[in-house]
Amino acid sequence: MEFANVLLDKVDNVAILTINRPKALNALNRDTLLDIKAAVEVFRDDPDTAVMIIKGAGDKSFVAGADITYMLNINAMQAREFGLLGQSVFSLIETIEKPVIAAINGFALGGGCELAMACDFRICSDKSKFGQPEVGLGVTPGFGGTQRLPRLVGTGMAKQLLYSADIIEADEALRIGLVNAVVDADTLMDYVMKLAKRIASKGQVSVRLCKVAVNEGMQADINRAMTIEADVFGLCFATTDQKEGMSAFVEKRKALFTGK
Repeated sequence: MEFANVLLDKVDNVAILTINRPKALNALNRDTLLDIKAAVEVFRDDPDTAVMIIKGAGDKSFVAGADITYMLNINAMQAREFGLLGQSVFSLIETIEKPVIAAINGFALGGGCELAMACDFRICSDKSKFGQPEVGLGVTPGFGGTQRLPRLVGTGMAKQLLYSADIIEADEALRIGLVNAVVDADTLMDYVMKLAKRIASKGQVSVRLCKVAVNEGMQADINRAMTIEADVFGLCFATTDQKEGMSAFVEKRKALFTGK
């Protein structure tokens, strides 16, 4: 399937979604959000892909934010609808059972930072910059920034970044826990692809159930969260992957998972 604003490629069992508006620093308008949604749904429904990497086209920007030229003249009702659209697309990324990794090079600002935070985790280059600069434009984040940022970096640090509109460098993003690793820009995709393939080589039922357990457990109290974990742990023992994984361990051989 072809899209106007994104590219969807596949390398073995890893999907690569590229936000493809480099002249606009990959900024997000309504059509781009709809393309992202459609591409993520293709990935979700493809039995031959296990992991998705999201990146931006070019070497300057992951996503520089929501498209200000698009937002400039919309009214309050249209702005709310735009925010709800972005939230729904990013929630899709967050909640599909397959893992999604953000590979960030350059600017990840506003909607770009929000897109990255919707992914399971983030790997960035040493050229990356992060921030939620919306208050400098007289608005708030609208695609989940006020909610995901404090869950990732803590309430105090999130409020500082949200209130100040400060832009932080890659090393500071690593220090506060916004990203998992900082690598050289020239090796970013190699690093992320190797990581994605390691994840894809594991038992995919259990990988996806890990995502379900973490996501659902983080929204529940600890007692309910432990029940969620016990439920998914039990489900694993109804799979052929569990039988294969444990048999391979006992037999000292590499497991050949089938995702069933």
